[in-house]
Amino acid sequence: MKKLIIVLAIIAVLILLSYTYVKGIYNNIVEKDQGIKSAWGQVENVYQSRFDKIPQLVNVVKGYKNHEQSTLIAVTEARAKVGGVMKIDPKDIGDPEKLKAFQQAQNSLGGALQRLMVVQERYPELKANENFLRLQDEISATENSIKIERRRFNEEVKSYNVYIKKFPQVILANSMGYTEKAYFSAAEGSDKAPDTSFEDK
Repeated sequence: MKKLIIVLAIIAVLILLSYTYVKGIYNNIVEKDQGIKSAWGQVENVYQSRFDKIPQLVNVVKGYKNHEQSTLIAVTEARAKVGGVMKIDPKDIGDPEKLKAFQQAQNSLGGALQRLMVVQERYPELKANENFLRLQDEISATENSIKIERRRFNEEVKSYNVYIKKFPQVILANSMGYTEKAYFSAAEGSDKAPDTSFEDK
């Protein structure tokens, strides 16, 4: 009888230890997954901030007779494309195709915006416009924030991906449907804020 009790006690302890161990792994996966979602929320916030400032910038530039219509049209069209992929459902953050579409739209808008900023070198009166200078500073700061938040997002993704690929986490992760997430891989050169200086060259 004593032996049976001892065996049952050992089995109970082993079950409890296994449960605690599996619970710990699962909770870590969930925490890292939520970390990615939180970081992605910040990425969306800074992109939204840039998105919201562009109409103001376009309106300031439109006030000048000599502005270049083709550049303004390019910015407006790129912004419209971004509007179509502005938000990614939290469950789809790790989807490489959806992240790629988001990145392509944002990179296109960033490029068009940079062309708009640079082309204003030709208009000294625009350089002196207080609204334009304020927006220029705000957009430059936003571009720097985008760079920072993208890096933080990638750090969260790396931590998660490494964790779920290790043994024994990989077993639980696969069985629970937790798969590898895609990294934010910006186009070459887009990790730098646009040149928004207007000093005479």
